[in-house]
Amino acid sequence: MRNWHNCQKELNKVLPWSNYPLKINLMKTKRIIVSMFCIFAGVSSLIAQGFQPPAPGKAVVYFTRITGYGFAVSFEFFHQDKYIGAFKGSNCMRYELDPGQQLLWASSENKEFVACDLKEGGTYIILVDVNMGFGKARVELNPINASDDRFKRAKDLINSKEPVVTPPEKIEALNKKLAEFIPEQLRKYEEEWKGTKVVKNMSADMAIPEESMK
Repeated sequence: MRNWHNCQKELNKVLPWSNYPLKINLMKTKRIIVSMFCIFAGVSSLIAQGFQPPAPGKAVVYFTRITGYGFAVSFEFFHQDKYIGAFKGSNCMRYELDPGQQLLWASSENKEFVACDLKEGGTYIILVDVNMGFGKARVELNPINASDDRFKRAKDLINSKEPVVTPPEKIEALNKKLAEFIPEQLRKYEEEWKGTKVVKNMSADMAIPEESMK
């Protein structure tokens, strides 16, 4: 018993909680670790793989790359006048937005747009394809519904991988960096690209039925 108390005194000299009994603080530390684990588990569930319904009053879009072709190529994605994230490889990105008419687009050597008319509570999928370019890969966006031949591959990917999440600080920094670039692309969209083949349409009825997500 004397040796235990001596060890405890020596350890308490170097531990940050030296003013408290070692045994009590070890128990507190264990409780803190368990609490932190539960917190991180809760956060993880928010971005877990599988279809997650949008928040009330919102719709959700899954940008999905179902092939490994050009796996190292990263594309940047935008919602109207805002940069919203980027990802590469066979992955997906989940994005919530208001229902109604919205414009989603991607940038690489070229620009591709999806003019959306989304319903509240709807879940939508946009396939992201990689095509060869001259100095840089080209991006292609294709909205699909549950009857599309490629839907199963998209569903399998969404159900097996957590969505890629771009850190908020990176999103903020890139919106500042692209403050001149974004308006210029939207000007070109209105004056040159609108109504051309670089603009796809995603209607409200293209939402994925709940039974098809299972």
